[in-house]
Amino acid sequence: MIAFYRTGEIASGRLTEAVTFAKEVAGYVEQTTGVAVGVALPVGGNPNRVGWSATYDDLAGLETMTQKLMADPKYMELVTSNSAHFIEGSIRDEIWSTV
Repeated sequence: MIAFYRTGEIASGRLTEAVTFAKEVAGYVEQTTGVAVGVALPVGGNPNRVGWSATYDDLAGLETMTQKLMADPKYMELVTSNSAHFIEGSIRDEIWSTV
């Protein structure tokens, strides 16, 4: 099983907007791909972050979903139109293999 995590640092004064966006994009991904996406805020560490998580059977599943979203104009518009909620360059992706 593959676990995918994405985090982003929230721009100053944009917490509410960033969390609203995070939930909106998670819902859109679930609706269009069928993949359940979790949204979370950190309990420790840098509190000015939001994160998404999803699991896939294998790397091919992650790749298929990524390609589908990159080709989806509505997804791309949603992501680009909300980029001001995050500090530029702060989005981080991690891919883990569960044991």
